[in-house]
Amino acid sequence: MDFAYDARTEELRAKLLAFMDEYVYPAEQVAHEQRARLASPWDTPQVVEDLKAEARRRGLWNLFLPDAEHGAGLTNLQYAPLAEITGRSPQLAPTATNCAAPDTGNMEVLAQFADEAQQKQWLQPLLAGEIRSAFAMTEPDVASSDATNITTHIERDGDEYVVTGRKWYISGAMNPDCRIFIVMGKTDPDGEDIRRQQSMVLVPRDTPGVTVNRAMQVFGYEDHYHGGHAEVTFDHARVPVTNLIGEEGGGFAIAQARLGPGRIHHCMRLIGMAERAIELMCRRAVSREAFGKALAQQGVVHNWIADARVTVEQLRLLVLKTAWLMDTVGNRGAHTEIQAIKIATPRAVVDIIDRAIQLHGAGGVSQDFPLAELYAGARTLMIADGPDEVHQRSLARREIKKYL
Repeated sequence: MDFAYDARTEELRAKLLAFMDEYVYPAEQVAHEQRARLASPWDTPQVVEDLKAEARRRGLWNLFLPDAEHGAGLTNLQYAPLAEITGRSPQLAPTATNCAAPDTGNMEVLAQFADEAQQKQWLQPLLAGEIRSAFAMTEPDVASSDATNITTHIERDGDEYVVTGRKWYISGAMNPDCRIFIVMGKTDPDGEDIRRQQSMVLVPRDTPGVTVNRAMQVFGYEDHYHGGHAEVTFDHARVPVTNLIGEEGGGFAIAQARLGPGRIHHCMRLIGMAERAIELMCRRAVSREAFGKALAQQGVVHNWIADARVTVEQLRLLVLKTAWLMDTVGNRGAHTEIQAIKIATPRAVVDIIDRAIQLHGAGGVSQDFPLAELYAGARTLMIADGPDEVHQRSLARREIKKYL
């Protein structure tokens, strides 16, 4: 594994860093101010559309998608340092570069498993940033950490599928530009193979029977920039059988293919979030005094900053190793490392952001700094894409198996 970035990655890093300094960071406050004046908090501020146009002009668009036909054609190892940079402003930068979840995972699903007609109708406008999308899997009435528990029914009726169920924390669904749901449900709920019971279908937002009930809060935040996290009801919503993605019974496998890249993308951005927290911590430490000397001279602050730096360097190496393995031996071959970064990264970044909040005092939990939102986002990722405990269980079983 080469620790030096290749020429293309270095070129894109330079472009992206300049874009962040010149456009994204200055837009953070502007976006808040514009959103406060919108008719609906779910509408997109104009500055976000301006950022998207500028990012596209600079060639900083669809960087996440390794498929050169549809995306930038970067490997996971090339994309990792770029995703880290966007993680420094997670509310704006991923959206500005069309690299925001859940659209990234949905575009990957459509690129890999959708047929030509489905790609033309949904993938192309997503790649162009003209619409948004949502992935509907999690349900409020079952433990969705076990995906085989889902109870949403997808029943065939002639040339249609009838979708019935209730989902929640469906990211992006509050955004009025969210036009399509990828819905995971059971087409064969009594099948012997519990991992062949599920299928995925495309359900347009305007389908009769689809109701976006409410926005779910995350630590009190509605996460407007992300498009919210909605509770959605599918009440006998009918779609053509041609809206099936792949084959009946293939939903679980598609979900696993989707989650591998999604997990590492989150971890890449988390490192950027940690770097932003360290920067804020250092700036605060050299600008404030307490008990007769600068915070930067307090021993406990030294410990916090040193520990944060060591931790970030360790996490980055583990994420880069995982990206390299995904590129060289595939997602299955990198399974242990994907689970390792999913366990280690959110937990460690939460601790770093927590120290930064402590150093900022009351300001750390206020709207005047991004730390509270960074904390909420990082802490949520200990649950999203599979709770840490599920990954610990699977990873431990794999380790123990070596000795049986």
